[in-house]
Amino acid sequence: MTTNSLSRASSAPVRTETSPTSPVLDVVVPVYNEEAGLERCVRQLRRHLDDSVPYSARITIADNASVDATLAVAERLAAEVPDVRVVHLDQKGRGRALRAVWSASDAEVVAYMDVDLSTDLNALMPLIAPLLSGHSDIAIGSRLVRSSRVVRGPKREFISRSYNLILRGALHARFSDAQCGFKAMRADIAQRLLPLVEDTGWFFDTELLVLAERAGLRIHEVPVDWVDDPDSRVDIVATAVADLKGVWRVGRALSTGSLPLGSLRTSFGREPLVPGVPRGMVGQLVRFAVIGVASTLAYALLYLVLHPIMGAQWANAASLLVTAVLNTAANRAFTFGVRGTQGAARHQVQGLLVFAFGLLLTSGSLFVLHAAAPDASKHVELAVLVLANLVATITRFIALRWVFRNARPEGVHA
Repeated sequence: MTTNSLSRASSAPVRTETSPTSPVLDVVVPVYNEEAGLERCVRQLRRHLDDSVPYSARITIADNASVDATLAVAERLAAEVPDVRVVHLDQKGRGRALRAVWSASDAEVVAYMDVDLSTDLNALMPLIAPLLSGHSDIAIGSRLVRSSRVVRGPKREFISRSYNLILRGALHARFSDAQCGFKAMRADIAQRLLPLVEDTGWFFDTELLVLAERAGLRIHEVPVDWVDDPDSRVDIVATAVADLKGVWRVGRALSTGSLPLGSLRTSFGREPLVPGVPRGMVGQLVRFAVIGVASTLAYALLYLVLHPIMGAQWANAASLLVTAVLNTAANRAFTFGVRGTQGAARHQVQGLLVFAFGLLLTSGSLFVLHAAAPDASKHVELAVLVLANLVATITRFIALRWVFRNARPEGVHA
């Protein structure tokens, strides 16, 4: 099999049309000076694909300008092992290699994994199945979800978790593990997303995922069994510095609006579900306000009905309790996009704690009113309560954002 040569000076690769002989899956193995371990990786991966993956699959060895015998080993494997090809790049960079191969691939799904095979290959089918079914757009292996099993030193564990905390804080990322070398995406998605990814090194994965998430794409996370390679030659300090620079660059691009995320969302069909209601915090505020108005009207109606029966304080408590439960359920589903029963009871308990604060605030307002004006009418009481509820509502929005901070919106799966 011949070797393709790509360099930075080359024009952007153009994907060939899928043909009956095109593979369903194209697994890229990026390598730089891996002459010792490449053969073991390729043969083991080929056996697994043949035995456990019921789709046609190709292995693409992407040689990142190796200066040892890696390219020669790769070419020999391409000649000996079925459905193995080699792409040689004249410059280093894992991101550069992935972008070049993925952009030109004729497969339906493109994937990559590290040459050391630290990730158990049994996670490959769970990785690609949601993409082939059309359920998800991108799939990533995660070492940081609960059901993953990971063997690595405390230093790497600390660095990995710290990095993902930085991503959550600085870029509001919701995926759990940016740097696990085990990812896949639909090829048609890659065609439109990759031109926006600038990084050519280790930050490539993170930038790709952040842009995908901001574009409204579905990211499926797969728990993996992962064993650290003790012979890994990754320069942790240099990689960390480059990643932090990447976080700064992408964060600045997002804050200035220089990325065409709106048109990208439109091209992917990921506009807001309700026309005119934007995404993000502004969209949350709009939906929260609509639900808040409905809740306030329901509260006022209940209060006026219950007041002759229970009196002011008990009518306030009962009305607030009923509307608080309904308000939490509505905000959970529509404001923050959390559907299903998982975590619903916990969210209601946390919502009731917020209700308790609102009850304290409104009951305290009534107490002050009755102390100052014992003969105040129920309509004056209601006016004071509505004002107190306004303050409670602002507090409620902030509190509910905290309650649902780790809940995944519909369409984003862990």
